[in-house]
Amino acid sequence: MKGNLRCLVLGGRGFIGSHLINALLERGHQVVCFDRPHVMPLGSTHASDTRFENVEGDFVSEADIARVLPGCDVCFHLVSTTLPQSSNADPVFDVETNLLGTVRLLNHARGSGLKKLVFVSSGGTVYGTPTSVPIDESHPTNPQCSYGITKLAIEKYLDLFGMLHGLEYCILRIANPYGEMQRTQASQGAVAVFLGKALRAEPVEIWGDGSVIRDYVYIGDVADALIRAMNHAGPERLFNIGSGRGLSLNEVLDTIDDVLGRKTERLYRPSRAFDVPANVLSIERASRHLGWRPRVAFRDGVARLAKWLATDSEASR
Repeated sequence: MKGNLRCLVLGGRGFIGSHLINALLERGHQVVCFDRPHVMPLGSTHASDTRFENVEGDFVSEADIARVLPGCDVCFHLVSTTLPQSSNADPVFDVETNLLGTVRLLNHARGSGLKKLVFVSSGGTVYGTPTSVPIDESHPTNPQCSYGITKLAIEKYLDLFGMLHGLEYCILRIANPYGEMQRTQASQGAVAVFLGKALRAEPVEIWGDGSVIRDYVYIGDVADALIRAMNHAGPERLFNIGSGRGLSLNEVLDTIDDVLGRKTERLYRPSRAFDVPANVLSIERASRHLGWRPRVAFRDGVARLAKWLATDSEASR
C-alpha cells in the first residue's frame, strides 16, 4: 500500500503491538492503538505524537469495535484473550472471546472502508506435532490446544470473508518472538522469562530434559514482517515468520550464560504431555513473496534484551 495510512492496532499495548506501533510511526503512518483499560503500555506512550491515538475498549464488545474501525485503512489483529498452555482449561471462553469476537470484527470490517486486515496467528500451535521439520505452510494442521484450534478457525473465517466479501487479508504464523519490552514475569516467552531469572540469580525451571526445540525470532524482525504483510499485494496470504532454525531450551540457556558471562542454575522438572518435541518453521515463502528474512541473530537479540532489562529496573523484577 502506498502513502501514509491510518493503521488500527488491536492489542497495541502488548509486546508485539508496542514494537509494531513504533515501526509504523517511524515510517510516517497514523496509528490508532486499541486495548483494554488498565493495561499498562509498554515503552513510549507517544502521547505527544499527533499521528498517534490511544483508544480504550474491549475486543469482545461489538460496540467498541464498531466505533474504532471507521476511517482506518489497515487493521492489525494481535488480540488473544488466552494462552496456549491454559486454553484447554476453558475452551468455551476461548471460542466466545477470540473466535466470536473476530467474526464480529470481520462483519464490521465489511462496511467500514477497511482496505486490509493482518492477523497474527500461531506458528507454534496450529501445526501440532510435526511430521517433518522445518514446517512449511502446507504442513497438516493438528493443533493440540484450544488456542491453536481457535487461531486456525480464525484463519478459515478470513478465507471465507475474502471469498464472499472480497476482504483483503494476510496471515502471519509467528514462531516465538522475543526482545526488548517483553515481560519477564509472564506465563510464556521462554527467552525473557529465563533471562529475567538469570539476572535475578534465580534458578530456571525446565519441563523435561531441555531437549525441546523451538523457533525464536527477534521482535524487530516480527514488526518488519507485519509491515511487509500490510504492503504485500500478491496472491499468497499465509506466511510462516520465524528464524528458520531451532534451538533447544538447553541451547537457549547456554546462550544466556554466554551473554551474561555466568552459569544459570537449572531445575529439570517432569516433561508435559502437550509440549511437542520440535517446532521449527520454514520461512522460504516469506522470503520469496514478502522479501523478508530475519536480520538479528539469536545471540545478538538476547544481548539486546539483556541490556534493556539491565537498564529497566521494573522490567527485570
